[in-house]
Amino acid sequence: MSSPSKRREMDLMKLMMSDYKVEMVNDGMQEFFVDFHGPSDSPYHGGVWRIRVELPDAYPYKSPSIGFVNKIYHPNVDEMSGSVCLDVINQTWSPMFDLVNVFEVFLPQLLLYPNPSDPLNGEAAALMMRDRTAYEQRVKEYCEKYAKPEDVGAAPEEKSSDEELSEDDYASSDEAIAGQPDP
Repeated sequence: MSSPSKRREMDLMKLMMSDYKVEMVNDGMQEFFVDFHGPSDSPYHGGVWRIRVELPDAYPYKSPSIGFVNKIYHPNVDEMSGSVCLDVINQTWSPMFDLVNVFEVFLPQLLLYPNPSDPLNGEAAALMMRDRTAYEQRVKEYCEKYAKPEDVGAAPEEKSSDEELSEDDYASSDEAIAGQPDP
């Protein structure tokens, strides 16, 4: 690869040709969302997360920034910001890795093998170490509440604007508001 921009294009195309839904934020190739499914054989199975990816100018020499958009209960993911604590992305990134590695290897491994000794979510880490069954139940509750496949496609603000623009809703609600004419 001769330049970081060609490599960025190639990696992004490779990711798009995989089975991942990729949604670009702007016309550039530096920021996008990817729908990520929880690995089977884990309490995250059945959940779908929207992952925000930002590629730095120096990608692939510098690691991408990865964050969960919808909530996930995990010791190594900050519950509020969605930031991920993952050595391979934060410290040991190599240009040999690509975006497909992030979604086919690194994130599934993170969900399958949480590291409670280096937490971003202290409550999740403590619960996991204290009561693994209760931890897995909480993970499943979060999956059901925040990571349903049908909810991941639209951000909350998009949903509300879709509802506002529905002409069917307007037609029926206009008639109800007009009501009967005064006698």
